[in-house]
Amino acid sequence: MDKTALILAGGGARAAYQVGCLRHIAHTMPHWRPQILTGISAGAINAIHLASFRGSWQEAVEQLRALWLGLDTDLVYRTGFKDVVAKLLGAAVPVLTGGRFGRERMRGMVNSDPLRDYLSGALTVQGERIMGTADNIMDGLLDALAILTTDYDTGRSTAWIEAGLCELRGRGQLDTRFTQITMPHIMASSALPLFFPAIRLEGHWHGDGGVRLTAPLSPALHLGATRILAVSPRKRPTPQPRLELPTVPAYPSPAQIAGVMLNAIFLDNLDYDALQMTRINKLLHAAGGDEVGGMRPVDVMVLRPSEDLGVLAQENESRLPRAFRFFERGLAGREMKSADALAMVNFEPEYVGALIHMGEVDAAARHEEIEAFLSGGSCAVPVW
Repeated sequence: MDKTALILAGGGARAAYQVGCLRHIAHTMPHWRPQILTGISAGAINAIHLASFRGSWQEAVEQLRALWLGLDTDLVYRTGFKDVVAKLLGAAVPVLTGGRFGRERMRGMVNSDPLRDYLSGALTVQGERIMGTADNIMDGLLDALAILTTDYDTGRSTAWIEAGLCELRGRGQLDTRFTQITMPHIMASSALPLFFPAIRLEGHWHGDGGVRLTAPLSPALHLGATRILAVSPRKRPTPQPRLELPTVPAYPSPAQIAGVMLNAIFLDNLDYDALQMTRINKLLHAAGGDEVGGMRPVDVMVLRPSEDLGVLAQENESRLPRAFRFFERGLAGREMKSADALAMVNFEPEYVGALIHMGEVDAAARHEEIEAFLSGGSCAVPVW
């Protein structure tokens, strides 16, 4: 049976771009609905909303859009001057005193309790349990939901799976747990490393699901997907012109280096994994069989922004809370043309709305390709 998986990758606030892509698809293909949902990092928020919503797919996407448009940075983490300074001092004191003072370990640069409260009001929650997913599985609207976290104690990626009768096709390096998805699972998966605090799950500390996930498509494969639609919040890399001496760029700021590292953690692996899968598909088709040596073709399509979201974040930097903007400028400087790290933590409604709009426009531009793929066609992932 053909099973389509929807993979929603990480990237903090960039995950709003996914909503725009899905909104176009829901409006133009109202009867389409994925059988498998995978949420990684901030994509876990989108995945759990879609998996647990009791209604049509189009209504689920519209409500998800309303969830994102109702956000601002203060509803995600505490941005008051005292809160930010207290966190920075808490991190600096143990380092400056050689651990003699301030031994209580800092749990993230910001307090993410506002996000937990906001999501608790937007989702149907009883205790910690997020309701609705099990009912959709029982009604045949969904086969499985997988939420990915990183176990900081073991260093392994963990897939928390809520499913009906489901047989895993291998596990690779994933630590797989069948469970009922709760609010702590979502908070753990979306906890950007060092920025948001880790969450305790079953006796271990867990953080962002993208940190050690070298094969983001693998959870969907293990759950039996035969076709994968993935939404990446990163523009396709393009060759950069070589600089002629003496034109030398300024030394990279800490924020610029952090942006490159975050892209490597959350976004590069999805591109590489999709490329590898396409190569394997070509080899299998060349071998002339639907299944060779226990391997089967799995078509994959990746949707991505047409513009650099870091540039868009830089243009909206002035809308951030004053205290956060003050310290961010200290780390970034004023010469940066793109702000990849800022793009992940800017939850202001103007920026979020621009991301959603861009997602709709980009999906509309590829409408025929998307429709053909979701109707059973194949999609080649360009090699670069």
